[in-house]
Amino acid sequence: QVQLVESGGGLVEAGGSLRLSCADSGRTFSSYDMAWFRQAPGKEREFVALLTWTGSSTVYADSVKGRFTISRDRGKNTVTLQMNSLKPEDTAVYYCAARYGNSRSPSDYYYWGQGTQVTVSS
Repeated sequence: QVQLVESGGGLVEAGGSLRLSCADSGRTFSSYDMAWFRQAPGKEREFVALLTWTGSSTVYADSVKGRFTISRDRGKNTVTLQMNSLKPEDTAVYYCAARYGNSRSPSDYYYWGQGTQVTVSS
């Protein structure tokens, strides 16, 4: 069973960087497509980035393109989200998610982590 656990969130000044990690304690997500979503207070959960299970394809939301990078380390069974040039509007709870087949819609994902808070101060 897939059990996702995010880590790496925190408080950072605008322009800074953070690296989020998503680990699967169930050690079964290597064949899943993986994605990161975020949810700010009072807003709907939104797509951030996805990575196909082969690692051959990535997709990013326009708002993070060129600043965020999603990658997978199969040896460590983790998926990371490197976030650079952070902006106050990036402040949100960030979630990793897994499913067979890639999608930008959060309702299509059936495995979720508990989320990690990212706060960017101006």
